[in-house]
Amino acid sequence: MTAQKMNLINALTLVIVGLWGFIDVNTPSLETGISWTALIPVFFGAIFLLCQKGIKNDSKIIAHIAVVLTLLILIALVGKRLPISIENGGIGLFRVALMSLTSLLAFIIFIRSFIENRKKAS
Repeated sequence: MTAQKMNLINALTLVIVGLWGFIDVNTPSLETGISWTALIPVFFGAIFLLCQKGIKNDSKIIAHIAVVLTLLILIALVGKRLPISIENGGIGLFRVALMSLTSLLAFIIFIRSFIENRKKAS
């Protein structure tokens, strides 16, 4: 799997599952106010989609931005959201676990591609 493909999979997962979570969290409580924090993964997914062309064209700067943001969303999902989702259970746990898994895989594949590119340059 290439970094470009995994970035696209991660981006789409964050956008689709993040929107699903936003709708699921806000539907029963529209009168109490909207929880905008559920859109954070959607925001990151949109940024990853914008980075897609640069990653495809082997732009080091864009690839490094994407990997740093991937690590940031991974830390946010696993460090902050996953413990809450484990406590609450249900479909929210599935959504957070899925977004965490794709982000972790994207991060690993980015690092592997950086190592391979470094070996090629030497």
